[in-house]
Amino acid sequence: MKTKIRNTTHLDSHYLAFAFLMICAVIMLFPFIWMILSSFKTAADVYSYPPRWLPSKWNGSNYSKVFNMIPFLRYYWNSIYTTVIMTALQIGISVLAAYSLVHLRWPGQAFMATVMRSSMFVPMVVTMIPMYLLVSSLNLVDTYAGIILPQISTAFTTFLIMSYFASIPQDMIDAAKLDGCGPFRVMTRVVIPNTKGAISTAALFSFLGNWKSYTWPLIITNDEMYRTLPIGLKYLQQESSSEYQVMMAAAVMTILPVLIIFVFFEKQLVRSITLTGMKS
Repeated sequence: MKTKIRNTTHLDSHYLAFAFLMICAVIMLFPFIWMILSSFKTAADVYSYPPRWLPSKWNGSNYSKVFNMIPFLRYYWNSIYTTVIMTALQIGISVLAAYSLVHLRWPGQAFMATVMRSSMFVPMVVTMIPMYLLVSSLNLVDTYAGIILPQISTAFTTFLIMSYFASIPQDMIDAAKLDGCGPFRVMTRVVIPNTKGAISTAALFSFLGNWKSYTWPLIITNDEMYRTLPIGLKYLQQESSSEYQVMMAAAVMTILPVLIIFVFFEKQLVRSITLTGMKS
């Protein structure tokens, strides 16, 4: 009898947890679903009261209006170009820095790690003006290099990768060295292949952060030829005035690359989070 009561209590707790998670999922998905539906609505549907869930008439012209109001394709290309290059450079630099700090020994190593760790607590507003003056003195304002170069080094990405590099058994490193591998071959043949999931996760976080970057591209660009999507959406808001359905259409197109990247990296991300929990 006691066993049945325990089993019933156990099932009830599972049902309650499932119901709670479903409610949380609906709350998180609600803005996303509302955005997609609103992108096909007319102005009358957007401002109707009570609010309408489904459009009275599916209106795909909102998407074409985005391209007529602003050079959306140019902004799209700028975001893709700068984000991909920044992500590649950030991961490359972070992998080299993480390997150097974890598996190599050199003078000032501990001090450098402390400096990098401390830089994570410095807000961007503190470094914004000196960074702009430096970029301006190099004549990089209104250039792709001006957008990309100041953002290619991030302490967060480096320490994220370091935490996984540190999990590589030292015996594997020593065995590779006995086989005649130098530091670079140890990194490429042993360390990186065993931490591909972590590097993929770091790349995903880096891509998402760079894709939504707003403040620095806004400061460093005056020419619309170099503006990225977050800035373009701000100008679209000014152009479209109260046409929120057009803004929703632009927002849907803006998040498409993020969704595509997430679909391809979802397994790596979940696996990396699982392994993190196992290590802790």
